[in-house]
Amino acid sequence: MMYPGYYYDPTYILVLIGAVLSMIASARVNGTFRRYSQTRSMTGMTGAQTARRILDQNGLYDVTVEHINGNLTDHYDPKSKVLRLSDATYGAVSVAAVGVAAHECGHAVQDAEGYEPLKIRSKLVPAANFGSRFGLPIFLLGLLFGANELLMQIGIWVFLLSVLFQIVTLPVEFNASRRALAMLTDYGILSEQEVQGSRKVLSAAALTYVAAAAAALLNLLRLVLLSNQRRRD
Repeated sequence: MMYPGYYYDPTYILVLIGAVLSMIASARVNGTFRRYSQTRSMTGMTGAQTARRILDQNGLYDVTVEHINGNLTDHYDPKSKVLRLSDATYGAVSVAAVGVAAHECGHAVQDAEGYEPLKIRSKLVPAANFGSRFGLPIFLLGLLFGANELLMQIGIWVFLLSVLFQIVTLPVEFNASRRALAMLTDYGILSEQEVQGSRKVLSAAALTYVAAAAAALLNLLRLVLLSNQRRRD
């Protein structure tokens, strides 16, 4: 029989808080991107052209730039050395698009330089995927089988892997944004005033990673509290 308090216990507020933080962060980044997607860069360079320019300036001729469907699905794939830009970025000439493209280039430069936090994050990907997929189910099995403490502890430790990934992601993303803003100025792609718009877009995007990390920590705290409660019972 499933533990009835699991869905209605007071600790569920932690999940709700995490969800609200994530929604607020997502709404902010979308709103900020839309705002600055209306501001055309003075150079008229598209996101794809910006990416190619930055990559070449850093000697990353082996990194290719590709288009990918979706909205803000931009990412750099270190395994295939491919920088993929979304519909709103690839062919757009806005300050927002240029900033996002530069941010992804920041990851490519990190990869080329052997930036340690990026290397750690890449190694954590398989473990993090396993943790996010199986941590909670294992914990739930512990509750189902008469509050089995061993299973609950295993679930907590497995879920911790996904939390660690979210935490390590923060310095990786912040560093990529700092690199991006510096390169946009140094390479004359955006003026000082335009860079302020890109900074706001990237700052809003950074909040989504902060929110994700906070939500993961809150979920982990909930599992720990539930485990301690069942142990006392």
